[in-house]
Amino acid sequence: MSAQRDTVLATARRVIATEAEALRLLEGAVGESFAEAVDLILGATGRVIVSGMGKSGHIARKVAATLASTGTPAHFVHPAEASHGDLGMMTRGDVVLVLSNSGETPELADLVAYTRRFRIPLIGVATREESALMRRSDVKILLPLAEEACGTGVVPTSSTAMTLALGDALAVALMEHREFTAEMFRAFHPGGRLGARLAKVSDLMHGGEALPTARLETPMSEALLTISQKGFGVLGVLGPEDHLVGIITDGDLRRHMDGLLDRTAGDVMTRDPGTIGPDALAEEAVALMNDRKITCLFVVEPDGPPRLSGLIHVHDCLRAGIV
Repeated sequence: MSAQRDTVLATARRVIATEAEALRLLEGAVGESFAEAVDLILGATGRVIVSGMGKSGHIARKVAATLASTGTPAHFVHPAEASHGDLGMMTRGDVVLVLSNSGETPELADLVAYTRRFRIPLIGVATREESALMRRSDVKILLPLAEEACGTGVVPTSSTAMTLALGDALAVALMEHREFTAEMFRAFHPGGRLGARLAKVSDLMHGGEALPTARLETPMSEALLTISQKGFGVLGVLGPEDHLVGIITDGDLRRHMDGLLDRTAGDVMTRDPGTIGPDALAEEAVALMNDRKITCLFVVEPDGPPRLSGLIHVHDCLRAGIV
């Protein structure tokens, strides 16, 4: 069993090393045609249509998804379906990006011919410079000849790794040129872990009538009712112009138990409580709450006096998938 395990691990390392070498070859091969492709896409008024057949088609789907999620409108068109009506998904103003290891994939013929007929710019990616795809492309990105990691040379491994990396490189180059921000990225990823990581405090905070607040002069008998009714276990104490000047927690109530009902909120509160701004990431709020061993934070405007705008609770963050 040990010998079999050693063989398996040796195979895994060989495959990874072979594909890593292919990526190094690709790094050295990236040149002017890559820059031309970026310029062509930046100048497009429509979308990037990405296509490929077989394993290249799977890579093309991923490249289209990455482009679309990073500020470059794009979608995948299957070359076989294109011949049965989906060519109508391509229009003037689009740019077509076709991936093919050999550049001779017959299913691509109708799609390529359509781009030539209607003068839709075509970016071809292949390993053979004299292939049909490359001869007919406006921009030719030539992949270096690299050893496939399968050992037989017939299973697309290193070639698909290079194509995938090239697609990522295009997406990132376009993204950086457009100064695509984390906030813009979040707009395309509202769900899942990515959306949760990029959620802002303002997206999750409570505001308006839900806020548990009282004035400095509010009797503690009224303040206790507010704490109970609002259900957060805390009370924000407001001064002039709704500035947050203090907070009342369970600990403050215990420290002032004697004669509590004869006091005001201003007598019991802890001054200068920890707060957070509405534009901060919700993950930052969770970190602050964990550090201070508290369950909620009041949200104040970052500029000028601490004007209260909301409250964020750890349970809201948990429900959003932020842990």
